[in-house]
Amino acid sequence: MSRLIVVSNRVAVPSRKGGATAGGLAVALNDVLAQRGGLWFGWSGRIGERQKTATLVAHGNVTYAVCDLSQEDHQEYYNGFANRALWPLLHYRLDLTEFARKDLAGYRSVNSYFADLLVEHVAPDDLIWIHDYHLIPLAEALRERGVNNRIGYFQHIPWPSLDIFLALPNHAEIGRALTACDLVGFQTRKDADNFGSYLVEEAGAFASGKRLFAVGGRALRTGVYPVGIDRLGFARTAARAARSRFIQEVGESLGGRTMMIGVDRLDYSKGLTQRLDAFERMLQTAPDWRTHVTFLQITPKSRADIPEYAAMQRALGEAAGRINGQYGEVSWTPIRYINRSYNRSELAGLYRLARVGVVTPLRDGMNLVAKEYVASQDPDDPGVLVISRFAGAASVLDGALIVNPYDIDGTAAAYVKALMMPLDERRARWRRMWQGLANTDIGGWADRFLSDLEDVDRDLPYRGFPHGNGTVTA
Repeated sequence: MSRLIVVSNRVAVPSRKGGATAGGLAVALNDVLAQRGGLWFGWSGRIGERQKTATLVAHGNVTYAVCDLSQEDHQEYYNGFANRALWPLLHYRLDLTEFARKDLAGYRSVNSYFADLLVEHVAPDDLIWIHDYHLIPLAEALRERGVNNRIGYFQHIPWPSLDIFLALPNHAEIGRALTACDLVGFQTRKDADNFGSYLVEEAGAFASGKRLFAVGGRALRTGVYPVGIDRLGFARTAARAARSRFIQEVGESLGGRTMMIGVDRLDYSKGLTQRLDAFERMLQTAPDWRTHVTFLQITPKSRADIPEYAAMQRALGEAAGRINGQYGEVSWTPIRYINRSYNRSELAGLYRLARVGVVTPLRDGMNLVAKEYVASQDPDDPGVLVISRFAGAASVLDGALIVNPYDIDGTAAAYVKALMMPLDERRARWRRMWQGLANTDIGGWADRFLSDLEDVDRDLPYRGFPHGNGTVTA
């Protein structure tokens, strides 16, 4: 079994006590690295000076290799091109996309810096697995430094349609960089198809079926690998948390009222203002629910130094205040709007307590909150999931109520339907979603991707493919 090198923007270095980080994805990657033996490379999260060598931290069978970024790097690479150009564009928000050539140069420079540090640790048989949009040019930078290993890339967020991606200046420099990979993975078929269309129509690729391409003198496969969660582990955590003092106190504070819940990082892709607007519309059109339901919206702050996010935080606070001011009573607050984080156990308990889980992004790669909500439910008395049709998780959670988050009236009606749904229907819908979680369990996600990466036949696409002025028959 080949040693694995994982590369991500930030590195999940375990605490001094040796525990893994809380995130399910980080736990899964740690597990596969521990099984194979390997190295996890990326940014330390610290702002300082660029390093000549990465800082190594060993934990068991895994070595964590981290490096600092300069203030200029952080501004241009992270705050600039990654999060003010790529993030909004990949989420279909052309109105928020800001392109600056200086930021693009910084983005390329940091990926080159990462390649310089990483190449010193690459052995000939290592598998290299790169994660997400911060590092699109990294495979190309590694190839330029003579790395001939199998390289895979996984896109955790959406890949937009061709016409949206073409709106990015220098799109060719970004899109074609991924052709240096052997395997590129996506959350959904639509994302993979969008990228395939770009390869054929803009990058000069020849396609064999939908997932195999000859492009730039290389073989490239694409695939669909929906990220999942540890459903059994999360269910156990939720059952334990339901008995905790924290969850019991929250339950008592509701005074017998039904709770709805939304948990999202502060981001314009999450549809938060539309979600609150729909709750307000429900209170207008279904007044019998006033004083009988409380909406708990947990939204930790994110990217506070980017102006759009600070403005969004103010707008959400104002919306929650307006709704509470108009509909609230001395003994009842319609919306509990919280700007802080909770640990996985606390969240699992809150999910289990809520009769309705609301996951309504305007665009999302997968959305693991939806899967965590389902896994947290009491099988005998489960809640109902309301999910956006634009979340990748909607494709595997067919027991949910699927809504268009732009349709405020339709979403409000779905809230009422969820609140009124009889027990037998709730159980039947939950069982279907529980099985959907099994089909995309996190335990098999990494294995599926890495197995396909190891099986890549680098010559296969060229047999019979037109290439250049003739036909290559490898």
